[in-house]
Amino acid sequence: MILATVNRILREITGDKRTVALIVAVPSLLLTLLYFVYDGSRLFNSVAVMMLGVFPMLLMFIVASVTMQRERKSGTLERLMTTRLTTVQLLLAYGIAFSLFALVQALVLVCIAYFFLNVTTAVAIGWIFLVAPLAGILGGAFGLLASAFAENEFQAVQFMPVFFGPQFFLGGVLVPRADMNSVLHAVSNFLPLSYVIDTLRSFLVDSSLGSDTWWNLGIVFAFALGALVLAAVSMPRATK
Repeated sequence: MILATVNRILREITGDKRTVALIVAVPSLLLTLLYFVYDGSRLFNSVAVMMLGVFPMLLMFIVASVTMQRERKSGTLERLMTTRLTTVQLLLAYGIAFSLFALVQALVLVCIAYFFLNVTTAVAIGWIFLVAPLAGILGGAFGLLASAFAENEFQAVQFMPVFFGPQFFLGGVLVPRADMNSVLHAVSNFLPLSYVIDTLRSFLVDSSLGSDTWWNLGIVFAFALGALVLAAVSMPRATK
């Protein structure tokens, strides 16, 4: 039942060309735009590596929250809940489907960054393939959670700045977390994007993978799993 649901979700999303373009093409186009903004300078390399975590997380949040909201309003979710699928199994199916899209998105984005935009890191490209899709999976999980509290697609999108804004400002994208004051640094410890950015920053200068790397990735995975569990608990069983 779970695999059948995953297959249905994949067919439905791939049938919408605009959604596919949002997932696959838009991150690469935004990164390419940044390349020309920075005129291919060394600063672009640092910014681009962090964007390999930011873009997947942001766009998968939007796609997951809006897609789930459509499922709820169309009555599809309610019908699925009348089958043998539990809410946890159903959200797991959506999580798997969005994870597969996150993997495809990361593959395209990282290849564009490395092979066309000359982005370089101290670590091998394979490690970026681990972090970028994990960031996308995290965004998808929180998108599913946000959709549980939204009553329509517009409200689902409205959750995006609430979820993403503080993380972008405090997660170390604009200013390294070590340079923030103690209060902001303490707040940033509770934001999952912080651990994505910390990992990607370390990949820029350090080729060794210490315990901090695995600790950060473990925290990101825990946030994603926790968001899926909360979504399963919070998702209304009936369409309003």
